[in-house]
Amino acid sequence: MNIRLASGKEIPVEMHKVRIVQKVNLPPVGERLRALEEGGYNTFLLRTRDIFLDMLTDSGVNAMSDNQLAGMMVADDAYAGGESYYRLAAAVEDVLGYKYVLPVHQGRAAEHLIDKVFLKSEQVVPTNYHFTTTRAHIEILGGIMLEIYADEALNTRSVHPFKGNIDINKLKEVIKKYGRERIAYVRMEATTNLLGGQPFSLENMRQVRRICHEHKLLFVLDGSLISENAYLIKQREEGYENKSVAEIVKEMCSLADVYYMSARKNASVRGGLIATNNERYYLQLRDWLPVYEGFLTYGGMSVKEVEAMAIGLREMTAYDVAGCSVQQVKYFVERLLKNDVPVVTPPGGLACHLDAKLFLPHIPQSQYPAGALSAAVYLAAGIRTMERGTISTDRDKDGKEIMADLELTRIAVPRRVYTVSHIEYAVDRITWLYKHRDLVKGLKFVAEPPVLRFFFGRLASVDNWGKTLCDGFKKELGDY
Repeated sequence: MNIRLASGKEIPVEMHKVRIVQKVNLPPVGERLRALEEGGYNTFLLRTRDIFLDMLTDSGVNAMSDNQLAGMMVADDAYAGGESYYRLAAAVEDVLGYKYVLPVHQGRAAEHLIDKVFLKSEQVVPTNYHFTTTRAHIEILGGIMLEIYADEALNTRSVHPFKGNIDINKLKEVIKKYGRERIAYVRMEATTNLLGGQPFSLENMRQVRRICHEHKLLFVLDGSLISENAYLIKQREEGYENKSVAEIVKEMCSLADVYYMSARKNASVRGGLIATNNERYYLQLRDWLPVYEGFLTYGGMSVKEVEAMAIGLREMTAYDVAGCSVQQVKYFVERLLKNDVPVVTPPGGLACHLDAKLFLPHIPQSQYPAGALSAAVYLAAGIRTMERGTISTDRDKDGKEIMADLELTRIAVPRRVYTVSHIEYAVDRITWLYKHRDLVKGLKFVAEPPVLRFFFGRLASVDNWGKTLCDGFKKELGDY
């Protein structure tokens, strides 16, 4: 909840109390340089012992509630027909409005099954924007992902409230060009991760739904961040200010034929699910579930997490839970803007995103400015962030580099994990880095996997700039 102080300043006050703590470590800057070099300038290859604030992702690292932890203790561990599954199914029907549910071990497993069933080679998938694993699954099967976002989506200094919208005219053009048979399904992602956690409006979703219905096209919703998208609709869309987050979530789900999510995000559980009200779709997906995941009533998940997911789905629509990360991101973004640091606006869900092209304009895109900035933030602050730019975009079939639309360094804000003091520390160190941005140079690959290279790729710094930056840091701020 945002609270206005007597001074007039607003801060996000955490609407929970901490009852279990985990010790963290702030290594000195020299140790940070050693760790980054050993990890090939890839923050995924850092060890947690070398990290102060782990803001790499919001996936699977959120704090579970006391009710979720308690629920895990009474989970039914039956291989088949476990009662935990039926409690999950009841939560899915109550919260999302879907009759049929298939648990999977995480979001990419849901994508795999959906594409296995609904996608054929040469078909296209129009979407508001891709996610890395989403596009990989589609392209592996010979499909093509078409991003039909509005032009405003790529403006990182925008005030547009719904940059995650699908461009309706572009959708109509895609249908005219490819025809119904070549379109596997239409996909919307809530919120659009690689655009900076930007939401779409319900009005836009209704328009997409009408077009899909008119042309008999399958409409798929990635609801991994659905409660945050709903929270932002409540904040920004006319006519929804008096609706609850729960009501908005259910309305969103009512428009989609097939819903899937990584529950590692809003539901704060390491798992995922697919849901639908269409029995035929359900049976098509169900028959492949045991091949790739597990039996229907656990679907590749621990039954403890099945139980906790049922509780997490109900809790994620509470106003303070849905908004906890959104409000911290807003505070983070506004504090950096005050210091003239280039960030994606308006603030969205999931994370604060630095615009690496504006932060490091002297680094060509071929030298991966977002990756360089992610490495530099770690050196300057001990904070692990994630590159969301060209490194996160695999090469084409001919081995040529595909330059990303945006070069973002994502500073995720896991739910109910960090406090305002952590954000203030991050703001201070990132501001220092921005003032010394000329010390940061590019990166080059030394080992590059053929797919999803951002996970295991290893890079090196151009002109050994990591040491230069650390020397400058130590001169001004000491070891920490």
